[in-house]
Amino acid sequence: MQKIKVLFTVLVLLGSLAVTLNMPTRLGLDLQGGMQLILEGQDSEARKVDDDGILGAMEVIRNRIDSLGLTEPIIRRKGLGQIIIELPGIDTPERAVKLIGETALLEFVEGEWAPPGIEKLSEEKRKTLTGENAKIEMVSEYDNNGELTSQRPIILRKTLLNGSLLKSATPGTSQHGEPLVFIEFNKEGAEAFYKATLQNMGKPLAILLDGKIISAPNIREPIQGGRAQISGSFSIREMRDLVIKLKAGALPIPMEILSQKVIGPSLGKDSIEKSKKAALIGLLLVSIYMVFSYHLAGLMATGALFSYLIIAIASLKLLGATLTLPGLAGLILTIGMAVDANVIIFERVKEELQKGLHILPAIRSGFNQAFITIVDANTTTLIAATVLFWLGTGSIKGFAVTLSIGIIVSMFSALFITKILLQGLAKLLKNKPTLIIKVKS
Repeated sequence: MQKIKVLFTVLVLLGSLAVTLNMPTRLGLDLQGGMQLILEGQDSEARKVDDDGILGAMEVIRNRIDSLGLTEPIIRRKGLGQIIIELPGIDTPERAVKLIGETALLEFVEGEWAPPGIEKLSEEKRKTLTGENAKIEMVSEYDNNGELTSQRPIILRKTLLNGSLLKSATPGTSQHGEPLVFIEFNKEGAEAFYKATLQNMGKPLAILLDGKIISAPNIREPIQGGRAQISGSFSIREMRDLVIKLKAGALPIPMEILSQKVIGPSLGKDSIEKSKKAALIGLLLVSIYMVFSYHLAGLMATGALFSYLIIAIASLKLLGATLTLPGLAGLILTIGMAVDANVIIFERVKEELQKGLHILPAIRSGFNQAFITIVDANTTTLIAATVLFWLGTGSIKGFAVTLSIGIIVSMFSALFITKILLQGLAKLLKNKPTLIIKVKS
């Protein structure tokens, strides 16, 4: 049985060491750098800011951010109408701001080409010519270099259908290599699209994204099947962003960016270096205390402490946890908790030796008596960490995760690894118990 325990311990340590050395550590915003945005919902004619609107906006924003491929973004609510977004490690903040904040409202609007010069008429004359509810916009055309080549006035009337009826959006290219977005409507949208193209043959159908005309193709024949394509003078990246926004859907309420803050990685590197130094100093002081107080048993506890660190870091990496500055503090805090368990065990072993037991029976009895005390003490802390994770947000959750992992691993280290090391040492020096552990005479 003892050999199986030793083999299991060696395998756990080797596996943990391999994971620690080979897998990258996910760092939070405070350690890696990145961007923080604060958005606030705005009332509109269609909808007021409410609980469902904010929750819906959070879901749309999350879908858009996931499409960027970012690691562990943090999206949380603040107050009634605000959303805080943290994007660790982002290298294109301008693109993120544009992608997150825009509504991506896609509209297909009934249009009619206006006579040249209509935009120069007075507002009263334009209304007489176009009608009360129509408006005049300009359709712009660009060359391959993005330079404006021409503009043509168009009269926009009523919206025939919008992006809420979309089934899918995929990127593509035309025969000439120009970026396109292929869209497909659901059943309801396909019927509405067919009806719109049937009733407006020979006229332009203006495609608007967030109120801006991106295309205005002439309808030559009714389009069945609910499939269409959006073309315009946009780059490949703009095409991809358009697909992301169309897939994610429109924001249920308008969002205004209250603040945006870019955090450089230099602060994070400095924090990591200081945390490493604090951990090493803590380990050194604890090791000196343990060896001075408990002789070779203290040295075994120090070895178990290093194994604790390896297993804890490996566990964080395997779970994909994001390490934040409070998380590092939680990891360093559990170093003291890991040693605390060893102190309880060693004091019990000393009591058994003072009663006249030999070293091996004293170790077994000491561990058995300390077991319940250690489990009870760590369970209460684990409950507190669980509550922090459940109710906390952002970095508080990071602290709770590292604290929980540290508690579990520290109990394994103290009750399993330390016991194996101490029993192995006792078999080698069974006639010299005072070398193993300091006992008062």
